[in-house]
Amino acid sequence: MTAAPENAFELAVTLDDDGDAHITIAGDLDWETADELTDAARVLLKAAPPPGRLRVDCGRMTLCDSLGLASLLMIHRIATATGTRLQLENRPTFLRRLLGMTGTVHLFAALAAGHGAGPEDADAGGAR
Repeated sequence: MTAAPENAFELAVTLDDDGDAHITIAGDLDWETADELTDAARVLLKAAPPPGRLRVDCGRMTLCDSLGLASLLMIHRIATATGTRLQLENRPTFLRRLLGMTGTVHLFAALAAGHGAGPEDADAGGAR
């Protein structure tokens, strides 16, 4: 029996009683997996009515390449069109750097206290 690799991609999608949607990402968000994330978010955001907020937990993400970033940007575009607030929570250091270096950090909602907020998220402007 072989074990799944540490960076195997997994998504968990839930809805809560407050009307918020949650997506938890584990593993590599890359050219092989980006469409899966985009498709899952699109289904949530195209619901009638759409969720008030989409919270994406990135705490177990192990990599985000250019197509992973493109997926996050597409989700942002769809969320904006539906009036849904998008939050990227528990951003790993590499994701904060990627968002800062690409000038896209401002597109994602600031984190609420208690959901992975920290000084790194407030000032993710440059590579560290």
